[in-house]
Amino acid sequence: MAKRIDLLSGSIISPLTRLALPIMGTSLIQMAYNMVDMIWVGRTGAGGVAAVGAAGMFMWLSGCLMVLARMGGQVYTAQRLGAGDVEGAARYTAAALQMGTAFSLLYMIALVAGARPLIAFFNLNSPQVVEDAVIYLRIVGLGMFSSYINQILSAIITTTGNSRTPFLAMAVGLGINFFLDPVLIFGLGPIPGMGVAGAAIATVLAQVIVTVIFWLYIRKDDHLFAHVRLLARPDFKVWGEIMKLSLPSALQNAIFPLISMVIARLIAGWGDDAVAVQKVGSQIESVAWMMADGFSVAVNSFIAQNVGAGNYQRAKKGYRVSMGIASVWGVFTTLLLVFAGGPIFGIFIPDPAIAPMGVGYLTIIGYCQLFVCWEYVTTGAYSGFGHTLTPSLVSIILTALRIPGALLLSRTPLGLDGIWWSLSISAMCKGVLVVILFFFFLRRKEAARRREGLPV
Repeated sequence: MAKRIDLLSGSIISPLTRLALPIMGTSLIQMAYNMVDMIWVGRTGAGGVAAVGAAGMFMWLSGCLMVLARMGGQVYTAQRLGAGDVEGAARYTAAALQMGTAFSLLYMIALVAGARPLIAFFNLNSPQVVEDAVIYLRIVGLGMFSSYINQILSAIITTTGNSRTPFLAMAVGLGINFFLDPVLIFGLGPIPGMGVAGAAIATVLAQVIVTVIFWLYIRKDDHLFAHVRLLARPDFKVWGEIMKLSLPSALQNAIFPLISMVIARLIAGWGDDAVAVQKVGSQIESVAWMMADGFSVAVNSFIAQNVGAGNYQRAKKGYRVSMGIASVWGVFTTLLLVFAGGPIFGIFIPDPAIAPMGVGYLTIIGYCQLFVCWEYVTTGAYSGFGHTLTPSLVSIILTALRIPGALLLSRTPLGLDGIWWSLSISAMCKGVLVVILFFFFLRRKEAARRREGLPV
């Protein structure tokens, strides 16, 4: 079995970094499925990218139901493990997986049956782009079970101190996806070129293989999963606990893509090329903040285990270390996007006519990267303490303000760049506010611990 990292003793920076690095790789790989599709589909033109991007919005929206199962399952599993209660941790793990299975089947039905009216929301200009988007959405919808289960298992396994296995499993899946994409998109020998449909099939097959790898791991695990009873009668009390903790994050994960869909509809007013630019730009940006996401998950597991074990001081130090590392990364990604946006964008859409629009997006969005890192790490710290409401409210409210901001700024001489500025400014505000509120949260925690005679 893969060696688990001890999060409860010894140095802080070493276990946090060792846990976070594979998570960063895993996060990148999860983002890269859609990104790889865009890279290969981009060779067929901006229309194919717009189709994949539009359908991908609903895959993003699917995260709300997945998070409803994953977040609470991850936090409660880690806290029970920290307290030495493996049987209790196994109950939360089983419940999270059962919930994920049920939710994935419901969402699959919605995507397959409602693909056409869902894509119609974006008001895309080209009939061919619409048809490609509908086909892509229906095919990836059939793979929702693997998509959900892979992400839930990745989070649960990471809480045990093993982030290497999820990374390796996801890396295998990405490699298969990268190999199959050009074969199925353009054709090879007797295999006909299937265009956008081929990209969707490649993604689903790769995710199924990752699920098989995780299943093999589960069968051999002698720690947590040896106690998990997946086929046991659902414990709806545990389901309720998980959903109560997860609900704020799930709402955030639902509202964020819904708001982005409204903004995507506004962007469509500048043409399908503008839609493609935003989809590609957001994928490039996702690579930039993957380190923050990695430390967010790592600090979540680190704090949850230490809170469960009563190590409050160590939990606070873990947050400070993560914030320091993430801040350095945030500054680096700002410099990267602002000064190297052109060459990076050209990898995805090698069209000189569209390049200036893409560079404009990356430059403007680059200025907020430090604050994005702050938001991600602090949200992970909140979750580790078992508190998800505050960061979710901050994200929901300030993200919602992107819509009036985009409408207002796009009517100025900034035009399309005004929409990009609405995204960047809201991200800056979220990062600053969530950090300030977290310090007040810690002060209240410390005051409560003093009243109880506990160390702070």
